[in-house]
This record gives sequence, structure tokens and C-alpha cells, in this order.
Amino acid sequence: MADGTDAPVGERRRLGGWLPQAEDQVGAFREDLARRARDRARNAPRAEVVRDLATLIQNDAVLRMNLVRAIDDAIAAGYRLGHSTIDELIAIIDYLMTYAPPFSDSSLVHCPLNAVLEWPMCMPSGYAFFRDPALNLQLKRVLNAWCGFLCGPHSRMHLHERPPDGWFSREATEKVGIDQFVCSPDQPHWGFASWNAFFTRQFKSGARPVASPDDEKLIVSACEASPYAISGGANIHDRFWIKSQPYSLQEMFTPSQRELAQRFAGGSVYQAFLSAYNYHRWHAPVSGTITKAYLVDGSYYSALEAEGPDPNGLNDSQGYTTSIATRAVIVIDCDVPEIGEVGCVFIGMAEVSSCIIDVMPGQHVRKGDELGFFQYGGSTYCLVFKADVIERFLVTPHSGGKAKPVHVNAPVAQAR
Repeated sequence: MADGTDAPVGERRRLGGWLPQAEDQVGAFREDLARRARDRARNAPRAEVVRDLATLIQNDAVLRMNLVRAIDDAIAAGYRLGHSTIDELIAIIDYLMTYAPPFSDSSLVHCPLNAVLEWPMCMPSGYAFFRDPALNLQLKRVLNAWCGFLCGPHSRMHLHERPPDGWFSREATEKVGIDQFVCSPDQPHWGFASWNAFFTRQFKSGARPVASPDDEKLIVSACEASPYAISGGANIHDRFWIKSQPYSLQEMFTPSQRELAQRFAGGSVYQAFLSAYNYHRWHAPVSGTITKAYLVDGSYYSALEAEGPDPNGLNDSQGYTTSIATRAVIVIDCDVPEIGEVGCVFIGMAEVSSCIIDVMPGQHVRKGDELGFFQYGGSTYCLVFKADVIERFLVTPHSGGKAKPVHVNAPVAQAR
């Protein structure tokens, strides 16, 4: 497809429940968001970080050209974007700076900016636009500003019991399984200080027991996440941008960590994706000593051309995101010498504006101890093992994105 005009308007396999499956529901959401943004723009000045984003795009001819073409191509393909110009898009982004997602039993939009950008980002010009380093640095500022709002008390407008949008209505609490989490129903907003405090809610003691805590060769899930892919024979370098998306270790760990990547050459990678309603904290898959803990800046809305602008394209870019997206890397030197180091890569997707690491190099952790958390948004993670360490994986990815989440601290692999 050269210009986007022959792309079929259809359903997408949106993984994890971050957006509705039906395209017409997402289109209606975008148009409603655009109406709200226009109303706000008449009465409120734009946020500084959004003004800076607009200035960057307008002053860079290549960025401006690519974004205009991406928007035009998506509209020509028949998608209801809610915007047709850069200025209209910027107004929507500004509106989102004070937006907290309401609950919806039928059409939840957990990642509103992803909903707005999802079709321009997979048009031919959109691929180049969303890979630009300067753009991603500015998007990081925008998302961090939004994250600041979501960490404050004004973000709690939907943390109430009233249907249909309250997160503590009967429908929502059943969907979330709130009785498993630490909360205080007798307090305002059930004791949560902000939207992000609710999003990063913690399980009650005993809700997710560690599988076989004394069997150090049984490796457990670091997140509450559905199996996405299992791969063996990982290479130092690979063509992670092709459709098969093999894992490229040096890109995953970054070129500055080449020696670390070499130690995992020929090893195995387990990848799983998190869902909108689930737990978003990370836990140690093995017991051992933290040897590395660092953050990697990267892209936020970059998809893979090889998947194509079809109903599965953006969702199937998760292998690619391990090498290019914003992420946190934690390496644990397992107490069992035969296992050695285990790489834990927690990857932010779309609205994730911050990955928070709770541990430091030199710290010893037990299997099941918390390592950090995703502050907000869609996300995926990988466990990376050295060659000949894994005897067998105990979970199986399912095609079509229908795999149920593996509980955090539940078994995922058996070491030799």
C-alpha cells in the first residue's frame, strides 16, 4: 500500500483490553474527544509542554510533512480520527493533559492518546514521524506532564461508586476484582490518593503466593501478563524490524551494554503482555542479587512497517518494541549458579510515561519480591535467559491474543 487509500476499514486485534475491539467505538470516542478539546481550547491556554510539541512539529519541515501525510492517508483510508489537521490534533493532546480514564463496561478506552494516534502511526509517513528522536524526547515531556496530573488528587474524578463511569461501581469492581487489592471502601475514593495510585494498586497479602518458594529452579512470572511469544537461540544482533521480529539482544539491552548482551547469546526469551484491568507491578522471577538496574529512553508510538497497516499491524509489533521502546532493564544474578543471570526487561508502550525501578544493584531479592512498576499505560515484558538454562516453558502463547494472564508469581519455566 503506497498511500493508505486502499486500506480496509475493519476490526483490529487490540490486545490487553486497552482499547475497544470495535473500530466504530474507537472512532466515536475520538470524535467525542475532539469536541471536548475544541470546547476547552476556547477557554483555556495550552500547556507549555504541548505548545513546545506544536512548535517542534511546525518548525521542522520533515516532521510536519510526515504528520500531515499520515493524517491525510488515515482519513483517505476511511478512519474516523476526530481531527484532520495538526492544530486539531494538538488541541486534543492538550485536552488529555487533564484527562483520567472513566470506567466503561462496553467500550473502555484506557489509552486515549493511543486511540487518537493509532491509525496515523501505521501509515507510511507515520512510521518515520514516530521514530524521530527529537519528537520522542518531546513526547516524553508531554507524557510526564500528564503523568504528573494522574499522580495528583484532581485525577480522581472517576474514582467513585456511581455507574456507568465510576471505577468502584458494581460492574467495575467485579471486572477489576477489587476485593483482591488493598483499598478502603469506607474512605473517599476508597483510599486512593490519585488515579495512578489506583492503577498501581497492590494485592492483599496472600492474593498471589509465590509458587514453590524453596524450589529455586522453578521460575515464576514477573508480571500479571498473558504469554505473547517464546523464542530460543537469541542473537546479539538480529533484524528485529522484519515481520518475524526476532529478539536482538544488543538492541534490547542497548549498545552500551554489549558485554551484558553477549552473555545471553543463544539464550531464550519469554515475552508477555499486560492487560488494562490487571496488576501493573513487577516481581522477581528468581532469587538472587541485582547486578543491573537502569532505564532506557526510546519511542512511545512507533509501530513496525513489516506488519502492515492492517487490522493486526500495531498489536503485532511487540517483539519490535523490545528494542526501540522506553523500558526498564533489571538483571538478577540467580542464587542458583546453573541459572546465572536472568534479564528482566519491562517495556512501556503508548501512554506509559514512566517505568519505576524499586531496586538497586547489589541488593538481594527473593523470588516474588517487588522490583518496580509501570506508572500508567499499555505494557509488555520479557524474561531473558542464558543458553541451555531452560529445560521447558510451562506456559504457551496463544494465537489471536486470547491467552489468559498468567498470575504474577505463578510458574512460567523450569530450569535444567
